[in-house]
Amino acid sequence: MGKNKLQKFDDMDLYPHVFQYPFSILQNEGFDMKGKWNSNFFKNDHPIVLELGCGKGEYAVGLARKYPNKNFIGIDIKGARMWTGAKESLQSGMKNVAFLRTTIELITHFFSPGEVSEIWITFPDPQMKKVRKRLTSTRFMELYRTILKPNGIIHLKSDSNFLFTYTCEMVKVNHYPVIFQTEDLYHSGLKDDILNIKTFYEQQWLDRGLTIKYISFICENRDRLIEPNIEIEYDNYRSFNRSKRSENKEKIKFLNKD
Repeated sequence: MGKNKLQKFDDMDLYPHVFQYPFSILQNEGFDMKGKWNSNFFKNDHPIVLELGCGKGEYAVGLARKYPNKNFIGIDIKGARMWTGAKESLQSGMKNVAFLRTTIELITHFFSPGEVSEIWITFPDPQMKKVRKRLTSTRFMELYRTILKPNGIIHLKSDSNFLFTYTCEMVKVNHYPVIFQTEDLYHSGLKDDILNIKTFYEQQWLDRGLTIKYISFICENRDRLIEPNIEIEYDNYRSFNRSKRSENKEKIKFLNKD
């Protein structure tokens, strides 16, 4: 691990709005702010919005600037990238944004039922060969609806036709009410300042001529969720990914940290 990355981790250990909790600590101590984000950290009763797989945190920070009456939490396992948004928000004195370094599979360890109002999923890995790892699979929907308020909203913004098609089918077979859906966001005519926040990689995808897909829907409670039974053509391009080896090393080291 390079010195620059180590320095970023050291920095975030001192940031009051960054929470880093390896699984070993959750097992032994739990997360004492679960159910208390509004009262103990944000010190208000404003709605809480999560950005999952936040990367550099462009969305969490951008949304927090536009909506001071909402609280935003960026979640990712990749701490070195999260540092960018954490530093920017700290230097800007923003009080309605925080960052949580953990795996999304553990999200229910950090939030109580009904504590979250909205979830943004911004450009996740489409996981074309692994259904259970897709952030819009029914497995994750079960987790999200545990922490979402009744009629909580989920947003997906993606360059992947595979993931977008899969998600739309998942929404359809489970009869989730759709708020908005488009295969080409920036030519859809939708007037919404939120959607104009662009991540670093999103701009590169746009420069490559790719269209950005978007869907938002209400995650209503269901007795049983159904996985869509559909064959979807794989994406025919490679996304912007870091070395999987370096990602896995960082994730394993963090999860095993005492």
